[in-house]
Amino acid sequence: MNIFGIGLPEMILIMLVALLIFGPKKLPEIGRSMGKAIKGFQDASREFESEFKREADRLEQTTEIAKAPVPATPEVVATPVASAPSEAVKEVANATDA
Repeated sequence: MNIFGIGLPEMILIMLVALLIFGPKKLPEIGRSMGKAIKGFQDASREFESEFKREADRLEQTTEIAKAPVPATPEVVATPVASAPSEAVKEVANATDA
């Protein structure tokens, strides 16, 4: 049995020292507290992982949309301009030259 790189003899030694330090009445409370802390850590880890996956999927979709071909836009046809405005521009240019 090997948990976190600690073998069975080391685990027994740690449990005996904990029993001597905290006593038989406090040891179950400490075990429950540690169990709750580990469960909370696992829940937070799972939530972080799922959030990371959601964000990666969102970025992947954004990248796919950005790589999609852009549909061609219709060309704008220039309409002929009336001759009156160009004559007015010529008159203004002549007036400023004089």
